[in-house]
Amino acid sequence: MLSRQTQDAYSWLNKLIDPIPYEQWDVLPEVVESSVTWQVGHLVMSLYYHTVMVIVGHQTDILLQVPLKEYNELFTVAAPQKVTGRVEAPVLHRHLLLMQDKSLAVIRSLTTEELTGPLIPTPVPHPIANTRFEAIDWNIKHTMWHCGQLGLLKRVVHERFDFGLKIAK
Repeated sequence: MLSRQTQDAYSWLNKLIDPIPYEQWDVLPEVVESSVTWQVGHLVMSLYYHTVMVIVGHQTDILLQVPLKEYNELFTVAAPQKVTGRVEAPVLHRHLLLMQDKSLAVIRSLTTEELTGPLIPTPVPHPIANTRFEAIDWNIKHTMWHCGQLGLLKRVVHERFDFGLKIAK
């Protein structure tokens, strides 16, 4: 169930951001005070934290490919205004997809018994969860929360999301 819901959340995220041209990722509309770049970077960090780091610990393959220390400064600590022009959108997008794959691989590797186990201790205690199940469940909710923000950003900087609804006449 957690694997399927996580995959669905990531699918929504990708449907929202994929059509937005990279040139518009740094646009910072006053009405939202965020950008696609900041939202995506923040999600790279949160996916790693909620579904990898506190579940199985740091992963060398990710540490070698994604500048997590730099991203932490930009997308966890810094305000969206400070991020503009700091990361190339295609690189950030690639890191998001890599993190989604790693996240799903970790979730799929867990047994039912492991889901009830405690989190891996980290310098910053998890703000919501005490068990692996709770952390992964929170990741789904947190990702969808940011999908809402990205939906607003998409509407302002690019176009309204087309849900494919057919209106009867």
